[in-house]
Amino acid sequence: MPKGKIKHLFPGGNTSLGFFSFYSNIINQEEADRLIIIKGGPGVGKSTFMKKVGEQLLEMGYDAEYLHCSSDNNSLDGVKIPELKVAIIDGTSPHVVDPKSPGVVDEILNFGEFWDDRGIRVHKEEILLINKELSAIFASAYKYLKAAYLVYEDSIVVYNNAFNRGEVNLFTMELIDEIFNNRSIAIEEGVQRSLFVSAITPKGLCNYLDELLTVRNVYELIGEIGTGEEMIVQKIKLAAIERGYDVEAYYCALNPSKLEHLIIPALDVAITTSNEYHNSTVKKCKTIDMQMFYNENLIEEHSETLMQNKEEFEHLMNIALQTISKAKALHDKLESFYIPNINFLEVDKCFNKTMAKIVGNI
Repeated sequence: MPKGKIKHLFPGGNTSLGFFSFYSNIINQEEADRLIIIKGGPGVGKSTFMKKVGEQLLEMGYDAEYLHCSSDNNSLDGVKIPELKVAIIDGTSPHVVDPKSPGVVDEILNFGEFWDDRGIRVHKEEILLINKELSAIFASAYKYLKAAYLVYEDSIVVYNNAFNRGEVNLFTMELIDEIFNNRSIAIEEGVQRSLFVSAITPKGLCNYLDELLTVRNVYELIGEIGTGEEMIVQKIKLAAIERGYDVEAYYCALNPSKLEHLIIPALDVAITTSNEYHNSTVKKCKTIDMQMFYNENLIEEHSETLMQNKEEFEHLMNIALQTISKAKALHDKLESFYIPNINFLEVDKCFNKTMAKIVGNI
């Protein structure tokens, strides 16, 4: 059997609104056969545990979703095996998840059972201090992200004033006709699943667009940030749902209310937006330059403002990234107090029991 494929996503993110969670969209209660929630502290092996589960099931031929941590994109906050209707997620702060249907769908793995609290408690003062520092650092990072977004919003005003909405509406209707081929409105609407495919991380801006956009027909919208691509993507999303198609909606890492990418699996279609901060190298069936919908003279009148805003935006984003990087370094120090005090042999036993449960249902 060929090895399964991995889809890399982010279930939460560091945004202008603070930490923003789409964890409820990892797997819903009706869909899930088993949702395993891991509880425990930093450095107790949660991510490694989930990676091992994913790797074994990939080797068995099952596709997997690797759900990355936005504060450490080398670490996993979850893994989902869609075909088996199984997900394992990290249910600790800042993305606290508790069982909704215990014993029926949800179960808890308590990794606190595997540590020697005597070895950890000797570091109590340091741990409490670091936790306090981490809260302050993330609060600071989110303020810089919010400030960056406010500058970004100022540029949006300029683009909105130069934007020909009528032309965009006409173009979008033509694109909807092309994608859906006159499919009528369905009695039952499709379902939307919302996540992130990009994140603001300690290593900078990160995205997994190339791994995500594996469908046959990829439509690309190119423009500056704030040039209205989301208006087209949003209209296509609503058209798909009205016609009964399930959709995967991927939102902006900075502004989690802004739709950036859309996949309609049943049609093998994706709509993606590209700018200097995120783009993909996959083959596109059509590329649309948003510049054609703008009055360039109006934009030119405000070119100095737009340039100043861009410089200030990038300055604030860089400070936010540096601040998140400081938080990562502190979190690593926090992990150093836990790792020597974890009984990883017991974690391995837990892994074997968990795999037996998952594989036993196949």
